[in-house]
Amino acid sequence: MYKDIRVICPVCGRSMLDNEKSLVCPKGHSFDRARQGYVNLLPVQNKHSLSPGDAKDMLLARRSFLSRGFYEPLCMDAAEKLRKFCECDNPFLVDSGCGEGYYTEAFERICGARCMGIDISKEAARMACARSRSIFWTVATASHIPLENNSADAVTAIFSLFVNDEYARILKSGGIVIEVTAGSGHLKEMKSIIYEDVFEQDKRPAPYGEQFKKCIEEENSFEFTLDNEALRELLAMTPHSRRIKRERMEMLYRIDKLTLTADYIIRVLRKK
Repeated sequence: MYKDIRVICPVCGRSMLDNEKSLVCPKGHSFDRARQGYVNLLPVQNKHSLSPGDAKDMLLARRSFLSRGFYEPLCMDAAEKLRKFCECDNPFLVDSGCGEGYYTEAFERICGARCMGIDISKEAARMACARSRSIFWTVATASHIPLENNSADAVTAIFSLFVNDEYARILKSGGIVIEVTAGSGHLKEMKSIIYEDVFEQDKRPAPYGEQFKKCIEEENSFEFTLDNEALRELLAMTPHSRRIKRERMEMLYRIDKLTLTADYIIRVLRKK
């Protein structure tokens, strides 16, 4: 199914063969494809907890929220950057920290990309399989992506960890990274309800090192209005849900409708 993707064994680093039901390396390390379709390539030694990554309730909330299209302008912006800056047709794209697969599926559908979605959460990979059966969904960590050197045309990191050395390793020369991070005013209206004191921040993306050159960096924003149900989903899908005090949560839950600002920084880097 994914024979053109140059997967390496997460244990020994050798190339793996895909026999449809499992991936096997020459040293005999074997990784079965789950019933849903994903492959778990996250060795125990790379885990920092029993169930790393986002919990099921956060992922369910994110899937429902994103499926309603509230972040579609951001998604279309990233897709347009892929079409503009990627130097090949039908690129092989790695979506790092893909979550439940909303953006990954969009890159496949809108841009014709051949996609590999990786996330450290097994629950995320399981949910992502429902979005597309032609995407190679993998449980893995962004710091140890199970791909051969110089094998990807593009990497996307949408509100996820930026790992410049690993992205540079897997990208071909001239390959690109499309990164989206939260801007200083992102969801400021909701934060003013969640927290007693909201400090002004000057958010900037992480340094990208000498392996890349910057093609473009923009800060964009748009507004969207949520009803009470969608507002609860937005809270549940963010880390704020773990920090909010009970009285503040009750205050938020009483709001019938709220207009919010999505403020994000989008950056495109090209491997030298």
